[in-house]
Amino acid sequence: MPKIEEMNLKEENKKILKEFQIYLFTMKHLVENSISSYLFDIKDYLYYLEKEKHKNYSTIEKDDLIDYLEKLDKEDYAVASIMRKITAIKSFHFFLNKTYHFENITKQITSPRAYQKVPNILSIEEVEELLDIPLKTNFDYRNKAMLELLYATGLRVSELVSLKINDIDMENAFVRVIGKGGKERIVPIGDVALKYLKLYLNTYRNTLKKKCFSDSIFLNNHGREMTRQGFFKILKTISQEKNLRENITPHLLRHSFATHLLNNGADLRSIQLLLGHSNLSTTQIYTNVNNITLKENYNLYHPRH
Repeated sequence: MPKIEEMNLKEENKKILKEFQIYLFTMKHLVENSISSYLFDIKDYLYYLEKEKHKNYSTIEKDDLIDYLEKLDKEDYAVASIMRKITAIKSFHFFLNKTYHFENITKQITSPRAYQKVPNILSIEEVEELLDIPLKTNFDYRNKAMLELLYATGLRVSELVSLKINDIDMENAFVRVIGKGGKERIVPIGDVALKYLKLYLNTYRNTLKKKCFSDSIFLNNHGREMTRQGFFKILKTISQEKNLRENITPHLLRHSFATHLLNNGADLRSIQLLLGHSNLSTTQIYTNVNNITLKENYNLYHPRH
């Protein structure tokens, strides 16, 4: 869970964000990963209002919200990321309306499901360049394992950094993932990702532990669980060092994973299960696809298997 008191926000915005956190837990009954995602999205929203509009949560107007959404549209976010942010913002303003009787300025905002934006992906060549990390330090081996695993599995960044040692089945090449809503899924790991994951775990992870005890797979430079923000910074640094396009995000890799599988002939039902899509109307028809079929599809069609 993010530490709100350490966020770069004014005190009044930190206070309302803490109240929103309690609301998400007690009234919406969301799981920790979902609450964290909502809080980070609203933190970005409030930070924008502070810096660009010189406003806090209590003085937001509809034009401010529209300007923020236009900003997101221009910054090449994945469509799913913008849909998630709109959902979080709608929940935030609903909370403000119910708690403090502020006008709900999101009522006229287009529903996330109807929001359309042409998705962007990395080419296989761009992925290869991104993942071609010179392996010199312990952190290089960690970063290599993280990026290979992310592209090999299509995990959400929150799922990646939350992985524990016991979530990996090295013998059968599977990772156990707890996704949105606490739903569990099993995702195959390709040979390349498995190779670097084993190398990191067997040789380099212990050197990062320091005096901390953690069963998280990926550790930061303090020996604690890697954070979403920490991984974003790593990805941004690697992208800049390689002079790749701006705004390469973890979700861009997730979308590229799915698109590359689909373009190479993978079964759409298997891709839906690999991604852990939570919409009941789209997942009910996929329940007859078992783990063996998933792995067969993965082995046949993933570019880096």
